Amino acid sequence: MTSKMLFPDCPVRNILARVGDKWSLLIMHEMIKHNSPMRFSELRRAVPDISQKVLSATLRNLEADGFVTRTVYAEVPPHTDYALTPRAHSFMGTCRPMVQWAIDNFAAIIKDRERAASKDK
Repeated sequence: MTSKMLFPDCPVRNILARVGDKWSLLIMHEMIKHNSPMRFSELRRAVPDISQKVLSATLRNLEADGFVTRTVYAEVPPHTDYALTPRAHSFMGTCRPMVQWAIDNFAAIIKDRERAASKDK
């Protein structure tokens, strides 16, 4: 175990601390929708509110954990593709129902939030 590992004695907390951050699940969701390797610029367009620095760091973490592969092409100009691994596909298979639930319930939850906020005024 490495000293940088979060929650080294708890696999659930350890893994969810990495993939449960603000961006990892969203990036993998966009990649699985695309269904083919994506370039960095495509990911930036797919998740427009993420900074270049945070996208790079998140992709590095996903690569380190075996969720994403990075392929660099030595061309002019050089480019890099990112693809989901079988581990990521397995993980996203378990997350899809949750993602669909969020999509299906989004409008009702927003209405409830607005109703609660108006009561607080």
